[in-house]
Amino acid sequence: MKHWILTLAACTFLGFQAKAIDASVSFAAFFNPKAQPYVEVYLHISGQTVAFKEMPDSLYQASVEVVILFKQGEEIVKFDKYALNSPLTQNRIDFLDLKRFALPQGEYQLVVAVKDLNEEGNAKEYSTAIQIAFPEEQVGQSGLQLLASYDRAEEGNNSPFVKNGLLMEPLPYNFYSRHASRLLFYNEIYHTDSLVGEDFLISYAIERVVDGEPKPVMAGHKRQKPAAVVPLLIGMDITELPSGNYTLTVEARNRSRELLSRKSVFFQRSNPFLEDKPLDLVEVNLAEEFVQALDEEALEYSLRALTPRMPQADVEPVNTLIKKGDLEGQRRYLFSYWAKQSPNNPQFAYDKYMEVARAVDGLYDSGFRHGFETDRGYYYLKYGQPDDTEMRDTEPSAPPYEVWTYYEFPSTNQNNVKFVFYNPSLAPGDFVLLHSTAIGERNNPGWLRELYRNAPAGERMGNDPFGGTDVMDNFNRNADRVFRDY
Repeated sequence: MKHWILTLAACTFLGFQAKAIDASVSFAAFFNPKAQPYVEVYLHISGQTVAFKEMPDSLYQASVEVVILFKQGEEIVKFDKYALNSPLTQNRIDFLDLKRFALPQGEYQLVVAVKDLNEEGNAKEYSTAIQIAFPEEQVGQSGLQLLASYDRAEEGNNSPFVKNGLLMEPLPYNFYSRHASRLLFYNEIYHTDSLVGEDFLISYAIERVVDGEPKPVMAGHKRQKPAAVVPLLIGMDITELPSGNYTLTVEARNRSRELLSRKSVFFQRSNPFLEDKPLDLVEVNLAEEFVQALDEEALEYSLRALTPRMPQADVEPVNTLIKKGDLEGQRRYLFSYWAKQSPNNPQFAYDKYMEVARAVDGLYDSGFRHGFETDRGYYYLKYGQPDDTEMRDTEPSAPPYEVWTYYEFPSTNQNNVKFVFYNPSLAPGDFVLLHSTAIGERNNPGWLRELYRNAPAGERMGNDPFGGTDVMDNFNRNADRVFRDY
């Protein structure tokens, strides 16, 4: 899929101020076994760069004139001129269009012109040479179409963006922002039924030019059965793909690994939060991020809920930001943290975590502090939900206690890790950590002695404070059994 960016000088109009017109124009050629080949022309208009005219009901609409023509020499072979209107809206929005043109195989000059109908002089024209070639004696391949998204099309959907039962939205500008986690592309392979006759291999790779040579960054393969038309819809995880300029290459090869066909398309990737940068060096316009919508109360709540996860060295500086009422500093820290955890979608990661944090707050609420500030809430958020919990609150010689078990504990590469919480004050929900086998957490060899401190003196076994089982076992004294059995 070829791609252009159209830009023009700034201008203004009714209601909204328009910048330079900015349109993404791209195209891809496809083979049709039952008719002529065709070319799809994709147009994406940036709503920030055209004038919106006021319409009834306090709504606005942008309108652009689009001219698309195909030439051979001075002869115009195909021509279309139409007005493209944005949906009615209260805010600036981008809008897009797709046109298909059936054309014989050959070489053409494609000309695309866009003009803002609401602002005189806001126009741009672009021209490029294209070739439509699908010879029957060769395995053919359509242009590569990069996608912003796709979905199953509902029955009866006659949108031009529907193909093979899928509603596919082209990717504007061949640009994947930091919010994108997957590269999606659509491609078609032709003539393999008559020219190959057996399963063949599709290889696809993202390459980056290093010292003048393309170097594969990631790749994948799919085995396909031959057919007159083999449609391909493939996604690649680009969460960890750094910012830069790349090429997507798709190849068809036979069983002998001989090259049958090859297509490439250039794209750009922005992933600014992928690399671990010091917090004060993360440059971002917070006004455009989710943290801007958080007021003082929500910011403090979010940061306190994050305490179990944040580096220990950050706890005191964050507390200082809260005490000083530095809302900008709080927003910057909160966004920086989640941008590092999820470079492509910090808000999604934040929302998912806060959903758990609010549930933990309610589950372990003690009446004096947030539930995630209690010991049980803190460790729940720090290490996740335990695999097993056992609560005992009726033993006569011990306060209520609870034993947690993690069968696997990736934080320290341990197995069967235990946490013991107890409530010596008997205040509602006031459980504190008594003992843990997790490396780096409180390890109390005398935890049984402390738990059963109210046991009769004659039932204490020895004076060794480091003895792990220094209280006699009986029917109503189960902590050691619970600890060892679960």
